[in-house]
Amino acid sequence: MDLNGKVAVITGGSGGIGRAMAAAFLANGARAVVLADLGEEAVMAAAAELGCDARVCDVTDEQQIVELVEWTLETHGPIDLFCSNAGAGGEGVLTDAANDVWQTQWELHVMSHVYAARAVLPSMIARGEGYLLNTASAAGLLAALGSGPYSVTKAAAVKLAEFLAITHGDDGIKVSVLCPQGVNTAMAPRSLGDGQTDGIIEPADLARTVVETLHEERFHVLPHPEVAEYVRRKGEDVDRWLNGMRRLRARTLQG
Repeated sequence: MDLNGKVAVITGGSGGIGRAMAAAFLANGARAVVLADLGEEAVMAAAAELGCDARVCDVTDEQQIVELVEWTLETHGPIDLFCSNAGAGGEGVLTDAANDVWQTQWELHVMSHVYAARAVLPSMIARGEGYLLNTASAAGLLAALGSGPYSVTKAAAVKLAEFLAITHGDDGIKVSVLCPQGVNTAMAPRSLGDGQTDGIIEPADLARTVVETLHEERFHVLPHPEVAEYVRRKGEDVDRWLNGMRRLRARTLQG
């Protein structure tokens, strides 16, 4: 995708990854960028600084996603790129993660992508083109050992993106899934689960990788390129990978 002249919507857009992507899209010639987020003051301030539009939106509420898409279509015309980016951490494994944590993570990391696709795909399919960029995590491809709800729902987000690419590729729809490790944002981990990340990168660096990947129309967006090798090794021998993860967990528990 060439971003020049395009219209993009970014949820979770008031800071961190979302804001950095907005700045990068505008720098690459996007005609309009709409930032959407839950906090009105933060999203309005970010949009004012960048020179784009802002909308308040709770991505776990399907009707609000529908209204976001409708407003953008009415204001700017066809949406070329929808970045379903909102997310949050969720600690705990199984017995120590309450049901409401699991449900909140599911609504935020999976159903928000479902709602976005439902809302924006009809207009994209009607004109035979469009791009969905869903933010997941390297934890969705691998695992964040200290966070069951986060890992499981991010894995579901990756699978949903795969499903969308398979189902709607012949309709002219492109799909990518963003899977970073540590990024220097408000929710930045200093470790990926119980294993160290391959470095905490800046949001602007991540955004450059996003732009490059969109241009090449590749599925995986990997700001930490090492993740591709980890995924390859996991695919070659999942039992070996699981044994390695158990050893990593045991070392961590031993302090």
